[in-house]
Amino acid sequence: MKELLVVVDMQIDFIDGRLGTKEAQDIVENVVSKVKSAKECGKDIIFTMDTHRENYLETQEGKKLPVPHCIKGSKGWEIIPELQNLAENCMILEKFSFGSVQLAHLVARGQYDKIELVGVCTDICVISNALILKSSLPEAEISVDAKCCAGVSPESHKNALEAMKMCQIEIL
Repeated sequence: MKELLVVVDMQIDFIDGRLGTKEAQDIVENVVSKVKSAKECGKDIIFTMDTHRENYLETQEGKKLPVPHCIKGSKGWEIIPELQNLAENCMILEKFSFGSVQLAHLVARGQYDKIELVGVCTDICVISNALILKSSLPEAEISVDAKCCAGVSPESHKNALEAMKMCQIEIL
């Protein structure tokens, strides 16, 4: 059985930077432990990175969320320090939207049987990527570890987990 861990957008701006939250900070230790365990078990790991350009405020997303964040090359764009060493020798995928069709293509080529997602934000990028993966790979077992995810708010985190559960994504 071939397994993959997808670590979604564990970047400074989402943890304790421009869009950081206490809930995001609270999951860091769990995510670090999950990544270490995945490495020890020989699972493949992909880190996604939300990536924007200097013209972010001119984009559709920037007009609806006028908080510049994850601008490529900025400190806030970087993977959090606690995960930087663990991300070495892993695939890192820059994504320019909430979900990544490129991620689905990479995962399909890898022929994974089990795919687990962790990271932020549960209610935006985690759910978007989980649903893209489920749609692209309907026979793969897709799961999300709730203890390793944080949403924009506790309520939206819970709602996203419920929505994914209804779409046959296992919530751990």
